[in-house]
Amino acid sequence: MDLYEYQAKELFGRHGIPVPPGRIAATPAEAREIAAELNAPVVIKAQVKTGGRGKAGGIRPAAGPVGAEAEAERVIGMDIKGHVARSVLVEAATVPFEEYYAAFLVDRAEGGFLAMVSGQGGMEIEELAATDPDALVKLPIDPVTGVDADAARLMAAKAGLPDQAAEVLERLWRVLVEEDALLVEVNPLICTTDQRIVALDGKVTLDDNAAFRHSREHDEPSDGLEARARAKGLNYVKLDGQVGVIGNGAGLVMSTLDVVAGAGAPPANFLDIGGGASAQVMADGLEIILADPDVRSVLVNVFGGITACDAVANGIVTALGLLGERGLGRPIVVRLDGNNAEVGRRILSDARHPAVRQVSTMDGAAEMAARLAAGA
Repeated sequence: MDLYEYQAKELFGRHGIPVPPGRIAATPAEAREIAAELNAPVVIKAQVKTGGRGKAGGIRPAAGPVGAEAEAERVIGMDIKGHVARSVLVEAATVPFEEYYAAFLVDRAEGGFLAMVSGQGGMEIEELAATDPDALVKLPIDPVTGVDADAARLMAAKAGLPDQAAEVLERLWRVLVEEDALLVEVNPLICTTDQRIVALDGKVTLDDNAAFRHSREHDEPSDGLEARARAKGLNYVKLDGQVGVIGNGAGLVMSTLDVVAGAGAPPANFLDIGGGASAQVMADGLEIILADPDVRSVLVNVFGGITACDAVANGIVTALGLLGERGLGRPIVVRLDGNNAEVGRRILSDARHPAVRQVSTMDGAAEMAARLAAGA
């Protein structure tokens, strides 16, 4: 589960990591009140769970309360890569003297933890790694010993960070471990003109599997579709493309996303209906995907095991019946294989719904969904 920036900074504050003073605002009037309380120039920051806010105009300076209200009016409701900013962080403006990058993450490939630290912050880490890979220091972390003061000082020295940054690095590691996080990232981590180290931004991904160990009140989905999906018990993540994807099992869905992208059309979502999904679950999933205005075509890729293909087919027919004319606007490509696949195909054929196309292979289904999304 990804956190909003303000939620990440709340975690940072609880672990003694300095952050600029600020509060969340849901309306322009609230933004004005917070700016008046801070009594200083502020920055209005869109709260969305995606990158590129600055380039999209979602981070805006304001000189005072009146300016804060005006800038919040511009930002609240802004769509940034398919994510709508429903609130803004009103934060005291902090001028950096130097900018750094710091992150701790679970390294699944190596079965351990990884630290990434750089003396160059404020830019996208992928761009930094591509243009100047030597500027990004990567250090594996022993899960047993972790990051103590000595290890943190070594990291800071190798990356060219000042000595006082070591304490913040050590505390960021504690956030990862004590909060059961998969990723803790600060970009930029700054040094101010008076030599204070401050987390100017924050990104945290928590491990949902460890939620039972924590009392977390900050797990709101990032947009309305994710909220609706969660209410129906669906594992749904909004992405930036145009092909809606439904599958049964996380592995199959991830493979389907790759195949769709390889066919030339970025996927619009991740939606796993699970291994034992009923017709109602399938109907709920299709309804969620078709409610996304970015979706131009849908690919249903199911391998029947515990989930029988006839149940999936019945769910598709049920959903289209409930949607009525709303289900006619976008094509739905279906690939069924495995348990009761022939029965499922026959159910769809007998329904004769004009939106449904059946394809026998995953590659073929992905290529058709991509072509349909492109209007071909």
